[in-house]
Amino acid sequence: MTPPITDLPGRLDESLHAIASITRAPAAVLGVITGGQTTIACHGNPTPAANTLFELGSITKTFTALLLADMVTRGEVSYDDPITAYLPPRARPRRTPETPVTLVHLATHTAGYPCLPANFYLRALPAWATNPYARYRLDDLYWATARTRPRHCPGTHVHYSNFGVGLLGQLLANAANSDYPKLVLDRICRPLGMTQTLTGPSPSCATGHRRGQPVPTWEMGALAAAGTVRSSATDLLRYLHAHLHPQTVPLTLALRAVQIPRVAAKGKDRICLVWNHRRSRYGDVLFHSGATRGFTAFVGFCPQTQTGLAALTNSTPTYRHNMIPTAYALFKTLIREH
Repeated sequence: MTPPITDLPGRLDESLHAIASITRAPAAVLGVITGGQTTIACHGNPTPAANTLFELGSITKTFTALLLADMVTRGEVSYDDPITAYLPPRARPRRTPETPVTLVHLATHTAGYPCLPANFYLRALPAWATNPYARYRLDDLYWATARTRPRHCPGTHVHYSNFGVGLLGQLLANAANSDYPKLVLDRICRPLGMTQTLTGPSPSCATGHRRGQPVPTWEMGALAAAGTVRSSATDLLRYLHAHLHPQTVPLTLALRAVQIPRVAAKGKDRICLVWNHRRSRYGDVLFHSGATRGFTAFVGFCPQTQTGLAALTNSTPTYRHNMIPTAYALFKTLIREH
């Protein structure tokens, strides 16, 4: 076992104050696994608790990736299945590319799809500053899937896509004859002991803020699999612990599968199943961030150093007020000092 970092609570408290100063968020929470320690620090007025829920935004995509890996392990789907296998006839692409779009293309952002469907913006504009996804329905998603032509040959380029991962979640739900929110809770959260994690509004969730003003609860409509999960620091540490010690939980094979680098991304980075992968002198660094109109979140882990970090605030990021660089810098420091 690696020795504990000296004065970890003090280190987290210092970082929390830096995050609060940068983001001007009413509440911020840091959760850390390192040196055999699990530590949670909270800051705010009123101070949030370790079990206060925060909207995770795009960190939801890592749950969707784990769901895919679990369903592959169960034999319910295959990574190379074409998306048409799980679409109703009206949603099947009208122009089939020479290389069909597959489930793994969606999970690695290599399907060639845009970040958002073309028909999303008309629905979103009336509530762009507060809740742009709420009016986007399943019929809209199917309409877009039928009419969207990949911008490049699937599997050849990485282009981040809420559309793609949102569609992936719906396809998995179709394959399981279920709906995405129920499926991710039953197949991922409950087996990992994440009893506080939800896929919808809850009074236990902090109030989100944008430019200092409260905003409504985030809704994702038909793109739920790209950003609907709410969780606490306590549950996210359980989530990270499962990724660091996959042999200790029921989803062992799936947890290992999501950590395999699969395609080249920007610079030397690679994409696993949704997770960003970066090689450092200390080992493999996997991370993902998320944001909604009222929250910002970051999670990362390094298997070789047995280090994990979850950072949560209830304020939306802006160019000048963004906690993610500070959270990532703390994460790197913890890895170095493991």
